[in-house]
Amino acid sequence: MLEVLTGTGLATAAGLNAYIPLLVIGALARWTDLMDTPAGWEWLTNGWVLAVLAVLLALEIVADKVPGVDSVNDIVQTVVRPVAGGIAFGAGSSSQTAVVTDPEAFVESGQWVPIVIGIVLALVVHGAKATARPLVNAATLGAGAPVASTVEDATSVGLSFAAILAPLLVLVALVGLVVVWLRIRRRRRRGRVPEGTSHEVSPPPPAVDLP
Repeated sequence: MLEVLTGTGLATAAGLNAYIPLLVIGALARWTDLMDTPAGWEWLTNGWVLAVLAVLLALEIVADKVPGVDSVNDIVQTVVRPVAGGIAFGAGSSSQTAVVTDPEAFVESGQWVPIVIGIVLALVVHGAKATARPLVNAATLGAGAPVASTVEDATSVGLSFAAILAPLLVLVALVGLVVVWLRIRRRRRRGRVPEGTSHEVSPPPPAVDLP
């Protein structure tokens, strides 16, 4: 159960920022005793891999805070974040599925399931983020982009560490994310004008002369 929560938290964090959970996994496994990567996932601790992830994270942090550029970045990340979510879930839940030597046995064993779960979780979170960002930009004339991005990055960092160090906190964080998303959707619905309606004031009915 705790391994599932760990994978869920890491995949959710990847949906907000693809590189943060992968960096957290690799750094903690390389330089601390807080986490050990399962067999097949040791490449996450490679120095070159961590360096590339750090550079990509820096680019992501800048791009996601510029109005307009953030939406373009979200389009590109539609592929990257789900893939990162699958990797994060697989590594975090101790799934040994990184190396496939026998595809038929791999499919029959069901070891691919954690990867798919991570992909789906990250894709759902990414979709919510990518949908909400234009609304935030429009409502704040772009001023909310860096604020929203900073909150998302901080949430991704918090989820990544919570997933590894205190998996039960992932449940609390997920509930909070759902509440925030529901509020955004509610505001979005309130701001819509139903089709076929008009803001024009209809004239009053004609007066009727009584006998």
